[in-house]
Amino acid sequence: MADFQGKNVQETVDPIIEVTITPDRPLSVGRHRFQLVVVDNSNNESEPDTIEVIILDTTKPTAVINSVPRQPEFGQSFQLSAKGSRDLLPGKIVNYIWTLVE
Repeated sequence: MADFQGKNVQETVDPIIEVTITPDRPLSVGRHRFQLVVVDNSNNESEPDTIEVIILDTTKPTAVINSVPRQPEFGQSFQLSAKGSRDLLPGKIVNYIWTLVE
């Protein structure tokens, strides 16, 4: 396991490395480039190879709708609120789509 936070270098003897992500130290959503240089038993270094990894946010936000007052009287205006709606960090809700369905 490897923690690449702060763009630090990791050196291993194993050809596979796990990029360790934790809730308190996520790799941000977006594009990240990783580089690999290999060294042979004569201490010769290869030219670097790179890969671009795109971290996606595929978790749906949660919509929560409330009415104030909860049971308005006939002819009385009221408000709808989406303040209880949430998205997992680092995501944030940027748009609200309201529809009268019945």
